[in-house]
Amino acid sequence: MTLGIVLGIVALVLTLWLGNGVRRIGSVSVGETIRNRDASALLLIDLQSVFWERGPYSDAAKEGAAAVIYKEVEAARAQNHPVIAVRQEWSIPSTKAVARLTMKGQAIEGSDGTDLAEPFSSLPDQIVVKRVQDAFETGELDALLERLDVGKLRLVGLDFNYCVQKTALAARNRGYDVTVVRDGTLSAAPTEGAEKRMSSAGVAIR
Repeated sequence: MTLGIVLGIVALVLTLWLGNGVRRIGSVSVGETIRNRDASALLLIDLQSVFWERGPYSDAAKEGAAAVIYKEVEAARAQNHPVIAVRQEWSIPSTKAVARLTMKGQAIEGSDGTDLAEPFSSLPDQIVVKRVQDAFETGELDALLERLDVGKLRLVGLDFNYCVQKTALAARNRGYDVTVVRDGTLSAAPTEGAEKRMSSAGVAIR
């Protein structure tokens, strides 16, 4: 086998491996359909230092979203609804490689900035770590919501086009009643496509 063939095989394997990482990052999981549940919860998506402080969002956009997030937390507290923060940590080898190549290495497991940003650090009752855009992928969020008897979710955070969307769609796949609080989210790009996909899946956007 010539060196050229060996290098070609290595390049193909590496391309397939990275491609699998990209696929895993954007996939939406399908879990067991939930039974009837009465409780509600507020999910805070990816409100981490690395994204909030270093992301592509203007100060004005962050100020407006933060005000809405605080109101949502206050309303949840008043109704005894749990507030659950979801933090991104790329920990799968292929997704870590993709993050290094295309995301400036941000939010890789063990790296600086994966903790909640200071304005939100005291807000959650529970914190769940996710490995991809879909917060349900590991099963940890499924188990927590089952223990809390939660069947209704309100989502705020970032980014609307990615982790907010994928988490909302995964929740709908399981039968949750899902509302995305539009003014409590941030997005780095136009959101029309994400809005259509979520609306078609039964996600309320308000």
